[in-house]
Amino acid sequence: MSDAPQPPPLPSALARTLSIARREFAGYFATPLAPVFLVMFVALSALLAFQAGGLFTRGSADMRPFFQWQPWLALFFMPALGMRLWADERRSGSLELLMTLPVTTADMVIGKFLAAWAFACVSLVLTFPLWATVAWLGDPDHGVIIAGYIATALLFGTLLSICACLSACTRNAVVAFVLSVAVCFLLLMTGYGLVQDFFARWAPPSIVEAVASMSSLVHFHALERGVLDARDLLYPASVILGMLAINGILLHWKAAR
Repeated sequence: MSDAPQPPPLPSALARTLSIARREFAGYFATPLAPVFLVMFVALSALLAFQAGGLFTRGSADMRPFFQWQPWLALFFMPALGMRLWADERRSGSLELLMTLPVTTADMVIGKFLAAWAFACVSLVLTFPLWATVAWLGDPDHGVIIAGYIATALLFGTLLSICACLSACTRNAVVAFVLSVAVCFLLLMTGYGLVQDFFARWAPPSIVEAVASMSSLVHFHALERGVLDARDLLYPASVILGMLAINGILLHWKAAR
């Protein structure tokens, strides 16, 4: 038998993905942008819940005013978080270098997405003092509040996966931000009666229902109210998986050009 040293085994796909996620997540806190993002998100969430939603003046111990503003905050904060995921890599030319590393495209796509999603969830965790305050002042339904936080986290992941995919389409982070806001806005608005009424004028009911089911807002509100339906859980999962798959295809295509 040969006594030559054997090369160390390659890490598993899960280990590679988590390693990339940890590195990317730590990178968010290497610049002052992370605390600025977190402070702005928490401050705006509290401001909208207190001032626009009347969290403590409506005479009801719940967090409905807080959660009703989360989709519209996510409409801008998730594109701001996701616009640089791949646009900066393409602009600096480091995408080609990443493709030569001993990791797969799927490892990089999932790892960077998980890091961004985890950072978005950190901003959500920092709003827990609002929950504690509501619990101290009244007797809220904690199960509904937990469902609201889960719905918000899934909404963040859904929009962030779209933003990451659009970031891979361009070298300009500002263009990625504008495209992401536009696409996410359309995805939210399809759940409103104004859009559904437009389709109801000429389309059969099945088309109207299909358009409504495409809205992240419809599934978010169902979960936020504490109504657990498999369709409302499958929707964000399918969008995230689909967008990540398209993201990987786009990166392969861009790198091959």
